[in-house]
Amino acid sequence: MTIRILPAVGDPDAARTVSALLSQLPDAEPAPAVADSTALVDALAAAVQGAGAPSPAGPAAAVEALPEVVLVHERIGPTPALELIREVALRFPAVGVVLITADAGPALFSAAMDAGARGIVGLPLGYDELAARVQAAAQWSAGVRVHLGGNPDAAPGPSGTLVTVTGAKGGVGTTVTAVHLALAARAAGRSVALLDLDLQSGDVASYLDVQFRRSVVDLAGISDISVRVLQDAVHDHHTGLGLLLAPEEGERGEEVDDRAARQIIGALRSRYEVVLVDCGSQMQSANAAAVELADVALLVTTPDVVAVRAAKRQVRLWDRLQIRKAEETTTVVNRLTRNTEIQPPLVAKATGTQVARTHVPAAFKELQPCVDAGRMQDLDGRSTVKQALWALAGELGLVDAPAARQGRGSHRARPSLTGRRRKAIAAGAAPGSGTGPGPAPGAVPGSAAGSGSRFGARRGSAAAAGGPGSFDPAGPYEEG
Repeated sequence: MTIRILPAVGDPDAARTVSALLSQLPDAEPAPAVADSTALVDALAAAVQGAGAPSPAGPAAAVEALPEVVLVHERIGPTPALELIREVALRFPAVGVVLITADAGPALFSAAMDAGARGIVGLPLGYDELAARVQAAAQWSAGVRVHLGGNPDAAPGPSGTLVTVTGAKGGVGTTVTAVHLALAARAAGRSVALLDLDLQSGDVASYLDVQFRRSVVDLAGISDISVRVLQDAVHDHHTGLGLLLAPEEGERGEEVDDRAARQIIGALRSRYEVVLVDCGSQMQSANAAAVELADVALLVTTPDVVAVRAAKRQVRLWDRLQIRKAEETTTVVNRLTRNTEIQPPLVAKATGTQVARTHVPAAFKELQPCVDAGRMQDLDGRSTVKQALWALAGELGLVDAPAARQGRGSHRARPSLTGRRRKAIAAGAAPGSGTGPGPAPGAVPGSAAGSGSRFGARRGSAAAAGGPGSFDPAGPYEEG
């Protein structure tokens, strides 16, 4: 969310300091400072009039034209600061007002709250305190505007989409799924944070070749996570992802409880459009809180008896602890082949969950070089695994339709060039022109000699072929 800020500071030196600090805030649009109370009220009134409405609490356009936050310096004039705050709160109720003062004692704090201020920032100004107060006032303003009719689709508080990825058991591909969903959302132009809450054995850093000093544990003991503190803990990866990683020492994961997890996730959602959480396969209080808060909760399993039983146990555990209902969970079937006895409909029946339409094929040979090098972001775009995972991101709404088409639908089904058709080309017949020799005696319709060859179906996506599996480029090539 972009935060528009209007400072009202009479002293030129203080105005420069405030402007310099506001320019460092992420997602902030500070306006030039106004010099007195009259200029402030006139600027707010002009914004409302420019929207074409006489009342700021009227039409949505008038509410949206106002800045989210107004900063009032204690030495503003000619109207005293507290009287100015009261006037702004009464005339423009959708604006959050923050008082800048050298006296941040209880008496002044109480008087400022009575006047309608949303917070106080002490002098001399500090970045962390100013950022925290501005963000709190902006979130309050967003909530008020929902009720006043300005942007009814917006919700107050955290706005980023939260997606959790949990494994039915260890080794089913949870981290690979989380990493590629995050990469797909980032490639679609969204700001993405990837949080590793597999606190004892998290491997996001290993998959993305990251050397890090700070982890999620460093935020566990902080009661008020400011923007600067969050920036220090999040690793900015060269792919554009913001990484908040699991601790190097697994025993320190116990320091992150459910309260800390909720606070950390809230801070990430207020800054990023998409937050992906790798919850691992072991339920603790922290990742249980993440699953409970999630907009989309994914459960990754492989199509074998042991993994499906583990998925069923996980779903029942969530239900018993009232974390999440089975029908609100989406299961992703990984490493699926056509010959697998357990197919997605059976997984859905066994677990009672929804099963994603996109299934990930079994093609570890495509992944192995990137896994061994620790550079999952370098996976070839032609990889069937990557195509399936990016198509899954499109199914979940993390990417737009054009980005989703880079996934499973990007390969067109192509008929294979069999030996018989090669002879037709050598004889001068154009492939696909219909002048070549017909099918051999006894040939089955739809076989490799026809235009709808079974090789063409295998080379296409699972959805295009109508089957649950997909073509494995490492498999044998058969001649007609």
